Amino acid sequence: MSYLLILLAVSLLVSAIGWKYFIYFFSLGYGFGIAALAIAIAIIFRDALSPSTVALCVAMFLFGCRLGGYLLYRQRKATAYRKILYNPELQKKKPLFVILTVWLFCALLYVGQVSPVAFRLANTADGTVVNDVWAWIGAVMMLAGTCLEAGADMQKSAAKRKNPKRFVDTGLYRIVRCPNYLGELTIWTGALVSAIGAGLGWWQWLIVAVGYAGIVYVMFSGARRLEIRQNEVYGDDPEYQAYIKKTPIILPCVPLYSVERHKWLVA
Repeated sequence: MSYLLILLAVSLLVSAIGWKYFIYFFSLGYGFGIAALAIAIAIIFRDALSPSTVALCVAMFLFGCRLGGYLLYRQRKATAYRKILYNPELQKKKPLFVILTVWLFCALLYVGQVSPVAFRLANTADGTVVNDVWAWIGAVMMLAGTCLEAGADMQKSAAKRKNPKRFVDTGLYRIVRCPNYLGELTIWTGALVSAIGAGLGWWQWLIVAVGYAGIVYVMFSGARRLEIRQNEVYGDDPEYQAYIKKTPIILPCVPLYSVERHKWLVA
């Protein structure tokens, strides 16, 4: 159990960047926090590492660095994003209790997300016989999800450079309206899959389930916020209306076209 406290300390340390700008708790603190946790897990359980668990740690590290680096680049280069980041409403001083609560919530969530890999290695170190097949499947899913998310971000950036005033409906955006969130769901579903066959106890599965449910909620909440913003900007565009009526918001082949009315997704 001590390793969980170490991981929480690492998560708190990296996500503390949110004390500079509140939004960093969810952006830079998230991406670089996951990367740091991947390194911490590999170091803590270095004697129990196998090719499959190395692949899992590498997949998490690549995801975190890619996301953190992209967000840092976007912050420096994208005028629209800087307006969001430095929005006076977001820069209002939050009550100390709110900052502490969000900081702790984010740190705990990030540990919950990487917990399947940590538990697999912890159980291996304790002598539990594990099934590596599920670890390999999970690692492939995580790498595929990272590629999907990166591809979606690149396609959106390219489309916005050509026509910054038009919504994006090309490439991966023909499949779902939030392919970057789909990529992230694929990543953490892969982490969840990697816990199968690793001898997890009930309390370990509970932490894994809470972490997975938490990131799924965050992704759908983000999709809802994006939908609301896009409806405000493009709502009068007939092409946009046709696009959102035929393109699922986040899950391909699932006829879920809107989550705006689901106020319980507010986060």
